Amino acid sequence: MTNVDLAGDTGGMDSFAALFEQSVAGGDFAREGEIIAGTVVAVGRDTVVVDIGGKSEGVIPLREFADAAGVTAVKAGDKVDVYIESRENDDGLVTLSKEKADKMKVWDEISNACEADELIEGTISQRVKGGLSVTIRGGVKAFLPGSQVDLRPIRNLDKLIGQTYKFKVIKFNKKRGNIVLSRRVLLERERDEMKAKTLETLTEGMVVKGTIKNITEYGAFVDLGGIDGLLHITDMSWGRVNHPSEVFQVGDEVTVKVLKYNPETERVSLGLKQTQEDPWNHAEEAYPAGKKVRGKVMSITDYGAFVELEPGVEGLIHVSEMSWTKKVKHPSKILEVGQEIECQVLEVDARAKRISLGLKQLEPDPWMLFTDKYHPGDKIAGKVRSLTDYGVFVGIEEGVDGMVHKSDLSWSVRVNNPSDLFKKGDEVEAIILSINHDEKKVSLGIKQLWDDPWPSMITEFPMGRVYEDADLVSVVDYGVFVRLREGVEGFIAQQDLVEAEGTKLKAGDKIKCEVTSVDTIDRRLFLSMRNVGAERAEAPVRTKQRKSGGGGGGAVEEERAMPGTLGGLIKEKLGAKLGDLKKE
Repeated sequence: MTNVDLAGDTGGMDSFAALFEQSVAGGDFAREGEIIAGTVVAVGRDTVVVDIGGKSEGVIPLREFADAAGVTAVKAGDKVDVYIESRENDDGLVTLSKEKADKMKVWDEISNACEADELIEGTISQRVKGGLSVTIRGGVKAFLPGSQVDLRPIRNLDKLIGQTYKFKVIKFNKKRGNIVLSRRVLLERERDEMKAKTLETLTEGMVVKGTIKNITEYGAFVDLGGIDGLLHITDMSWGRVNHPSEVFQVGDEVTVKVLKYNPETERVSLGLKQTQEDPWNHAEEAYPAGKKVRGKVMSITDYGAFVELEPGVEGLIHVSEMSWTKKVKHPSKILEVGQEIECQVLEVDARAKRISLGLKQLEPDPWMLFTDKYHPGDKIAGKVRSLTDYGVFVGIEEGVDGMVHKSDLSWSVRVNNPSDLFKKGDEVEAIILSINHDEKKVSLGIKQLWDDPWPSMITEFPMGRVYEDADLVSVVDYGVFVRLREGVEGFIAQQDLVEAEGTKLKAGDKIKCEVTSVDTIDRRLFLSMRNVGAERAEAPVRTKQRKSGGGGGGAVEEERAMPGTLGGLIKEKLGAKLGDLKKE
């Protein structure tokens, strides 16, 4: 502003007014709505006085000088840009605003940056509808749409609050105070640059570093630098992986091998386990047959359990190798997934990647203990474990059973159903007849506990001999079995039984009976409880006679059935019935 000496000049006021108008017209004094540079003159309790030149001063609230942390550090002599809100008031002061000056400068800077396609730095301050609010220069708020935050949608935008990034202005309206930013545009540009650089050197077989970008059920996508490769779940580890999240998290850095690369489709297949040695290469040396090993049960099937010995090496314990003594219906009855167990290596096939394991081999083989202790001809004692149509299974030692065929149960009774004489749990004695080491089978005989009585049977058990207290062994639908002495049983047919009124015959009863017939050919002894001691017609003895053939051929055997035998009774009844039919 022009300095004028008004002393002694009567027309001074008029000259000052003329000079002021001239200065304003010449642009030396700022107008309302403009930004002008000022100097802090004084700092008061709540206000700051600023000299804006032209012998004009203005007042600004002290709070407008506070920084982001709320701290004011203004002092006399500081230079500051201010916005003129109004001309001098009655006190001679101009109304100024530092806050508006700052905002207007920021808007100008943002406008210039937008026109020059420059980047703007800002801090994400809060989440708003449809995206995020970003604080940029001078505290100006801008909008970052959710679709412009990253290359991929981000579910949790709150985790970005407080983060500072560079953005590109994609929309700017100063009048409406509207600024829209994008971070995705920058990331796409960076990605394209990195992608071009990566594709120049990418080849199959090379080992590269990358970052886990996304995880799915079937694998993980790895950012190799502008291009993503798929690391399939089967190529993550030589061991078993149930889900990729067990191995990786988003953001993890990995070193992988390029398995396949198609330049046309830009598809890349990656492998992690291929960067490590296949553990099966040393399986035969590490797990020789007979070695005891520890492992973890990884899965259970109907036929066995798979046990992990080390990552990538699993062995199978077949259900038949789980117990010597128990018949395992399902492996889950013995083992469970996740269980740490000890087992023994039975066989290794590294080429087929198979290892057979055994659990029962950790315990002594009951068969070996049995064969060391017993031999054919030895007498054993045990309990009846089960009954079949063809014999009785007897437990000899833990894990070893022997079978008594029904033909070896009795010398004197033909047993059609072993359950007629025995029941499960009965204590029995038997003789070991043979031992089959290949099939691990033991043949037993009960009748062999006594000598064969038949050479003297007719003499010892003559027709008509009466027994006052014979032991009733078993009751069946068609009769009862009676023990006359150890090793000799007889049979009483249903029609030859006599029961006391109101009672039923049962095993263990003492009964009175009489020998009615002895069949030396089929080795059967028949008894009766009816008319015991009464005189009976002598039954013809069943014999075999040889007749020579007419041509000098082989002999022909002729049999005569005794009336007291079952066969004789059946023949008699059939004959009688046929005779009745002929008469009719």
